[in-house]
Amino acid sequence: MDPLSPQQFESLRDAHRRVLDRIHAAATRAGRSGDDITLVAVTKSASIEQIAALLSLGQIDLGENRVQQLDQRAKALTAENLPSPRWHMIGHLQRNKVKQMLPLVCLIHSIDSQRLAAEVNRVSEELNVVSDVLLQVNIAEEEQKYGLSADDAPSLAQQVNQMTHLRLRGIMTMAPYDDAAESSRPVFQQAAILFENIRNALSSPPHFDQLSMGMSNDYEVAIEEGANVVRVGRALF
Repeated sequence: MDPLSPQQFESLRDAHRRVLDRIHAAATRAGRSGDDITLVAVTKSASIEQIAALLSLGQIDLGENRVQQLDQRAKALTAENLPSPRWHMIGHLQRNKVKQMLPLVCLIHSIDSQRLAAEVNRVSEELNVVSDVLLQVNIAEEEQKYGLSADDAPSLAQQVNQMTHLRLRGIMTMAPYDDAAESSRPVFQQAAILFENIRNALSSPPHFDQLSMGMSNDYEVAIEEGANVVRVGRALF
């Protein structure tokens, strides 16, 4: 694998620094620490060389939407002398892909049905691991997006919480895309309320602590409304 040119590396480094600076500024506005926010770099449109450069900059958390691409990239990076990434599965997950995906990832953001949760639990038991998962909630009820309704999420949370090889870490949501980031705020406010309601219903387990929301166009608003995981791709690449 050939490294990026100096100009390409500098451009990526500067974009990464801008995103981190904006994360810290948004956290400060919300009375929080930027160090408490996890940036997941969404790599679906990035080259292997760009991903390797990000790893060299200390960006360890990476997110992929498709299992096959995640698997290919994980294998390609293993051969390089680079820090090991923490892969996040952030896209829709099919049950027949769980066995291929599970050994690769640190967190699944997209549990959206009891059947999928049960399959992840079954394969996790088979592999003798406990898998960290988030419920994907379609707060805005967009027909073209996956995810539970806000009304159905508490019930599934209770079911997942009883599964012996899953650890429910929180929820994930996406706001409808709009160039005006402020339009996402009501969705993020509703997600934060839902997160707290579920946490309270589960008797506030310490591991239920991840609110994943906000992408390149609206991650600063998401942080202001309580996100501690943001998923950013276009602003980096």
